[in-house]
Amino acid sequence: MTAFQAWRVHEVADGQFEGRVDTQDTSDLPAGEVLIRVSHSSLNYKDALSASGSKAVTREYPHTPGIDAAGEVVESSSEAFPAGSTVIVTGYDLGMNTAGGFGEYIRVPSDWCIAMPSAWDARQSMIYGTAGLTAGLSVNKLLRMGLAPDQGPVAVTGATGAVGTIAVEILAGLGFDVVAISGKTDQADHLKSLGATDVVGRDRLEPGKKPLEKPAFAGALDTVGGEPLAELLKHIKPGGSVSCCGLVAGPKIPATVFPFILRGVNLLGVDSVEIPLSEKADVWSRLAGDWACPKTEASARDLGKSGLGDALGRFLKGDSVGSLVLDHSL
Repeated sequence: MTAFQAWRVHEVADGQFEGRVDTQDTSDLPAGEVLIRVSHSSLNYKDALSASGSKAVTREYPHTPGIDAAGEVVESSSEAFPAGSTVIVTGYDLGMNTAGGFGEYIRVPSDWCIAMPSAWDARQSMIYGTAGLTAGLSVNKLLRMGLAPDQGPVAVTGATGAVGTIAVEILAGLGFDVVAISGKTDQADHLKSLGATDVVGRDRLEPGKKPLEKPAFAGALDTVGGEPLAELLKHIKPGGSVSCCGLVAGPKIPATVFPFILRGVNLLGVDSVEIPLSEKADVWSRLAGDWACPKTEASARDLGKSGLGDALGRFLKGDSVGSLVLDHSL
């Protein structure tokens, strides 16, 4: 048994939740084949929901959020991940109803783990985290549908978020003409530094009355959902595709079928939680290789457990920009 610190969310009153650093013991962790000493985690919108008391994400409190974790295996009954292995864990139930990466230790099933790519250390992997994995999966889906740079501009919505910034840099690195769509006009220079050729405000996707608009984008990567996604579909060129991976603007899409039946537009759902490990491993390998995002890595910010509350609050307000990494040593 080992004592450790974890940032846990407590229900302090009916409907009111508060995060604080608690001391726990590894015996408090759930069953699993692999005990991991977590050195780094990353911050995600789902963590912010869990910290706010969203029962759609986390059923019981107190709870340790953190849907991402990277670190060293210290105890294991798995031949695939013996003690001393460095691993990444993202998705599945981690940080939702299973104690997550905001604690200095986690215990998980071995089939939740992926070996750390040789080019990375734990911090580097968590600069990407679920956001990078989601961006990579989204780009992969578009490429599999035949999207190519010579077909025209590609839009990225929510472009200043963690998924959006990585998506902009990956697509630009692949030679695409990227149009970054964001409500944060003060971040235009940053988005252009990542490779965006144009930056437009979110008013570009204000709901209109027309069922279709002039085709502007060969494809798009959408991180926001809701009405902006419905409007975005109207602007996609015939045969184009939109990958959808987020819902910060809402879970409902007030759309018509016209983009689908008159232009053959494809709406592609992206899940980063329950997909096979082989798909995750493929994207991690690409992000550690030819899809690396050095500018995103350079702009990533580190924080300790004491800064989690404020940072997660900014996620819920839509004020977060870029990648945030939790370093348990801070």
